[in-house]
Amino acid sequence: MIILNAPFKESDLMQLNPFDRVLINGTLYMARDAAHKRMFEQGIPFDVKDQGLYYCGPSPEKPGEIIGSAGPTSSYRMDKYSPSLMDKGLKVMIGKGRRNMDVISSIIRNKCVYFGAIGGLGAKLSKCIKKQEIIAYWDLETEALRKIEVENFPVVVIINCKGESIYDR
Repeated sequence: MIILNAPFKESDLMQLNPFDRVLINGTLYMARDAAHKRMFEQGIPFDVKDQGLYYCGPSPEKPGEIIGSAGPTSSYRMDKYSPSLMDKGLKVMIGKGRRNMDVISSIIRNKCVYFGAIGGLGAKLSKCIKKQEIIAYWDLETEALRKIEVENFPVVVIINCKGESIYDR
């Protein structure tokens, strides 16, 4: 098991291979389609350099919980916006499913990594989120842009910095 700290160091990301299992600790950002659209149109409301984005719209938290169920959403819905974010410094994306060729080219050009989180484990993944706050787009409710602190957040390398993918094997 590989342990990575966020924000991310390119030198650490360059060592990863498809299927590597990773635990992430530190700060991530959480957003889905509607928040990505706003960032694309209005500008990114946080410093994206060396950061990671988790494609998720959590369910509302119950009393005493930090966050509700927080499973990954299908990444292809962010494909239109992802190259622009990587060109501005984003290093990590976390979601599920395939990415298009524009995204893969941008991953290679910007030395980024696309991780997969396991769908269906939203309740378990939410336990790895130790803190969360909405930082923009409150009107989007569960799809608002959030800053989260994670501890031992489990992911698998889907596409590494060289564009090598689990889908190619």
